[in-house]
Amino acid sequence: MQAAKPLFDYPKYWAECFGPAPFLPMSREEMDQLGWDSCDIIIVTGDAYVDHPSFGMAIIGRLLEAQGFRVGIIAQPDWRSKDDFMKLGQPNLFFGVAAGNMDSMINRYTADKKIRSDDAYTPGGIAGKRPDRASLVYSQRCKEAFSHVPVVLGGIEASLRRIAHYDYWQDKVRRSILMDATADILLYGNAERAVVEIAQRLSWGESIESITDVRGTAFIRHDTPEGWFEIDSTRIDRPGHVDKIINPYVNTQDTAACAIEQEKGPVDDPQEAKLVQLLPNPRLTRDKTVIRLPSFEKVRNDPVLYAHANRVLHLETNPGNARALVQRHGEVDVWFNAPPIPMTTEEMDYVFGMPYARVPHPAYGKEKIPAYEMIRFSVNIMRGCFGGCTFCSITEHEGRIIQNRSHESIIREIEEMRDKVPGFTGVVSDLGGPTANMYRIACKDPEIEKHCRKPSCVFPGICENLNTDHSSLIELYRKARALPGVKKILIASGLRYDLAVESPEYVKELVTHHVGGYLKIAPEHTERGPLDKMMKPGIGSYDRFKQMFEKFSREAGKEQYLIPYFIAAHPGTTDEDMMNLALWLKRNGFRADQVQAFYPSPMASATAMYHSGKNPLRKVTYKSDGVTIVKSEEQRRLHKAFLRYHDPKGWPMLRAALERMGRADLIGNGKHHLIPTYQPETGEYQSARRKNSTPAGSKKVGGSGKMLTQHTGLPPRASDGSNPWDKREQAKAAAFARKQAENKAAAAEKGGGKKKPAKRPVAPR
Repeated sequence: MQAAKPLFDYPKYWAECFGPAPFLPMSREEMDQLGWDSCDIIIVTGDAYVDHPSFGMAIIGRLLEAQGFRVGIIAQPDWRSKDDFMKLGQPNLFFGVAAGNMDSMINRYTADKKIRSDDAYTPGGIAGKRPDRASLVYSQRCKEAFSHVPVVLGGIEASLRRIAHYDYWQDKVRRSILMDATADILLYGNAERAVVEIAQRLSWGESIESITDVRGTAFIRHDTPEGWFEIDSTRIDRPGHVDKIINPYVNTQDTAACAIEQEKGPVDDPQEAKLVQLLPNPRLTRDKTVIRLPSFEKVRNDPVLYAHANRVLHLETNPGNARALVQRHGEVDVWFNAPPIPMTTEEMDYVFGMPYARVPHPAYGKEKIPAYEMIRFSVNIMRGCFGGCTFCSITEHEGRIIQNRSHESIIREIEEMRDKVPGFTGVVSDLGGPTANMYRIACKDPEIEKHCRKPSCVFPGICENLNTDHSSLIELYRKARALPGVKKILIASGLRYDLAVESPEYVKELVTHHVGGYLKIAPEHTERGPLDKMMKPGIGSYDRFKQMFEKFSREAGKEQYLIPYFIAAHPGTTDEDMMNLALWLKRNGFRADQVQAFYPSPMASATAMYHSGKNPLRKVTYKSDGVTIVKSEEQRRLHKAFLRYHDPKGWPMLRAALERMGRADLIGNGKHHLIPTYQPETGEYQSARRKNSTPAGSKKVGGSGKMLTQHTGLPPRASDGSNPWDKREQAKAAAFARKQAENKAAAAEKGGGKKKPAKRPVAPR
């Protein structure tokens, strides 16, 4: 992998003399107080401005400030006119535009396409403070305000929509966001390197149109430049053997004529595909090779070509060997340079060591910002994820090479948080990142890592070249909890349990010292069909981790619980898969209060499956095997109902489904049944929901978004070995049957014992 210029090696811009601001200014008054007559760069964001390294606008803003630039922030502007975009004046270099820490459509809509009632990144949690496709709208408003000022598009929304992408909310393939946003350049992935280089080069007088050689950028061009070798990947079908055309003047009944025709031997067909040997070409180098993807118009009209383009994109994500990509949009090309070079530990320390205030901007007063409250006392120790889960966007955005901070940098941040952040009680809410336990885990050989093109290092099993040593992370935990004033350090980031079991010492350390009563992990499913499409390990890995978790919890004398998360309606999931998952949940005593349905986010491999019905994890052809897709609203409700098998509201749907599937044997009132035969009355059911009661012998556990009620084993089983839960269900069924009999007897008595004639069925209109 080629070396990159360190972030701290650039010469400082002249405005360095102003020094760092307490907060990046959000108004003209603040600029005046700082002595600024103008901003060099203005960042426009869809989130409230929180000066904390968990928020993108703060990282980019502070990094550019450290380069000597004067940076202003326009947070959550009124997008209905250009006025808010002019309140800090005209920036000298460029507008930096981002939708925020989340894709704006995912932020605003649920997986069922319903508008959310709140927004965690807005003061007071108020919804509606950003438009749909915020990056696109903000860019257009910036151009309206100052048409000649360059617009640099970034953030996760731009990153995941940089290419022609399937849009779940419109159920169609949309163009690259760069085309619709009228921005000048797009930065994808972690953009620190790109944004610093672009800012520096613009300050030296270069035009934005001339900056076409920065990694991690996308831009519009009209043709492939001279000196580049283009690989055509615009189609997936290739002509096979072409049968020789029969001579129409030969009498096919005449064997002699046939013999004469055969003696002529095979005739070369100029249309037949031939094997061509490629000779060594001195021009064919990765840094001067571009792969041409199927055009926007083709992938819009052909879902199979869309899946093919998605596969090629994901194969070109390793910075060590990735090539540039290009995709035609009408009369122009959208060009994607190779991904950015990951940051070194020194650079990560530099970025996280900026003078962050670690609190929201004072303009918000006492209004609470829910997303900030969640991460207020957390520390990010790394970036990236090599898991490659197909439904997740972390790998697409941050890459699969882990970027780590040093122990010293992390400890320094904990101490700063302890000493400066109001309300700190000694509890660090999280010490992690995209994944809790990938810190300092990497390929054993940098050369192998450089040439690897696998989408995951842990699927279908852990790669033999992956170093799974957790010792550095264990040492970090011990250093952190030994700090004066630190009472407890929790680990709330997602845990990769198939990695954790490779280090029993780590599991013991985690369970003994860093679990606050429950630990969230995400097996996502129990069945191989959907798990293979997710690129997740089998449920056996969960069972191994569960055994270790319970063993070390007992040894520590603690009552702790595992909270497994599951996804409904993921591509590759059948009704039978969800039924088996529901049986597993009941067998293991879990009741999900809230469930997660598959959400097709832009550019994810699972989204390509959802749209095309093909599997981009393998070679895509028109004849390749399809993927089971759950698209109808009714089937999505059914899959969620299986996850909430205990909810009476879903029982009618589940009974009909089980009968249709030939599994009516699961309907009954015994311990082996999934759902009972009786249905509680509406009033009884609503009363139970209002009370929100947890039955005796169970404990409600879980975090935000999803909750599980886990049976704790109390009260104990009866002397005959039966489960009290099953007896309770049987009692309910008996009471239901008695009530039905009483109602029937009362009706018969009222009607004088005479049976009323059955009503004639009326055909539906």
